[in-house]
Amino acid sequence: MSAPLRFAAIGLGQRTAAVLRAIKQTGTSFELVGYADPAPVGTAILAENGIAPGTPFADERALLAAGPFDLTLIGTPNHLHATQLALTLDGAGPVFVEKPIVRTENESYALATRLRERPAPALFVGLVMRSAPIVREILQVVREGHLGAIVSIDATEHLPPEHGAYLARNWRRKAEWGGSFLLDKVCHDFDILGTIAGARAQRVASFGGRGQFRLDRKVGGDVPAYRAWPGGWSAQDDVFSNDHDVTDTQTAIVEYANGVRLAFHASSHSALRERRWYVAGTEGTLIADLVRNKLMWRRALEAGAPVRHNYPVDEINHNGADVAMAQDLVDALAGRAKFPVTANDAIEAGLTVMAIDKAMLSGQVVDCAAMWQRLDTASGGLSD
Repeated sequence: MSAPLRFAAIGLGQRTAAVLRAIKQTGTSFELVGYADPAPVGTAILAENGIAPGTPFADERALLAAGPFDLTLIGTPNHLHATQLALTLDGAGPVFVEKPIVRTENESYALATRLRERPAPALFVGLVMRSAPIVREILQVVREGHLGAIVSIDATEHLPPEHGAYLARNWRRKAEWGGSFLLDKVCHDFDILGTIAGARAQRVASFGGRGQFRLDRKVGGDVPAYRAWPGGWSAQDDVFSNDHDVTDTQTAIVEYANGVRLAFHASSHSALRERRWYVAGTEGTLIADLVRNKLMWRRALEAGAPVRHNYPVDEINHNGADVAMAQDLVDALAGRAKFPVTANDAIEAGLTVMAIDKAMLSGQVVDCAAMWQRLDTASGGLSD
């Protein structure tokens, strides 16, 4: 029997603990050697799943000095990712970082340059939806040409009030920590939708703001449901305060370089939860309901019934994506398979969202050509 894998965690929050829980569910034997986090709110999840948190270290430098590790997980607030990646990529062991990979354009170009200039350990990014069984089938349907050439996409992400209130209460409420609502919550979608489109974003426009979580729309008084989810680091109680500078409602229009058009609508206070992709092609159409985990597609001139596949619903584990991603991660560490998403994929998804947010703030249509030119210069045109 092989020795347990040695893991370390920089930021032991709820998400890092959930990833470790999922790795355990794959049957993989590991030891969490230690963590660096002054307020490790994820330890409760670890305790529920029989995972010892290991030794607390004063900071990430002290933790990394106790390595090498088979995997170092970064699960801190987004504004810390760039600095912590710089430290871990100078080490010897593989690194897993939660999405979004970094928070700003300049951090994106700097990371791309770092990955080009010096050898680095394997870098895995937690764009968990890439591993979801339903998403794998969606990408297969597109790849196999069942829809023909993709023409247009309509996509949504509408969160229930409990989830939206969580974002309005915890550190994601501030752009200086999280980046933006779309960057933190929806970079998954823009990663996969860009893959479906088959090209980079060429022009983007966006409109958004605080439509619900603001003082003049406080309803129902002190509603316990708004605090149903634990707030985590730097959380506040009142979701309607002015201590909140990111959108809770946003729309975006994207034209990709190959002519595919995307319309996207997101909100974080919906009584009817929805995450849906409608993909229209020259030869077929696909509808994916990512909440109810149902997929339907049909070729345009077929007389028969659409192809329908229903997947198990498991909200706690992203409808099965958490364990699937954990298995992808374990397989990649063992050299059995490539991880389904690259660091460059994650950088491109993040930059696409950053361009959308720039369009929203400026009130202008943003041309993305200069952004991609800067990325290609920084990365040397590397694909991973």
